[in-house]
Amino acid sequence: MTDQEIVCVDCSNSFLFTAQEQEFFAEKDFSAPKRCRPCRQAKKEQKGQGGGGNRPQPRGDGDRGGRGGSATREMFDVTCSSCGAAAQVPFKPSGDRPVYCRDCFKRDR
Repeated sequence: MTDQEIVCVDCSNSFLFTAQEQEFFAEKDFSAPKRCRPCRQAKKEQKGQGGGGNRPQPRGDGDRGGRGGSATREMFDVTCSSCGAAAQVPFKPSGDRPVYCRDCFKRDR
């Protein structure tokens, strides 16, 4: 990988996406950034103050709602329908559809 110059979608300034950052993003299965570091930080602060964002906010079932706090997501123990490994998922399986561990889910995508 080589360093890439990317133009920020917010401020139109270019920023460097280093080879090291690209490796990290690929390892975590993240897409390349669209915003420079200052604009990403501003966007995070805006979301933390309840402003904007395209993502719908979770509705208050008591344990995930609220702004700025870090609530833990309830996880459910399952057995992977493909490899039989124990796994945890962030939803309660209904039993009528297969549930996969992270590795099998990524492999089938």
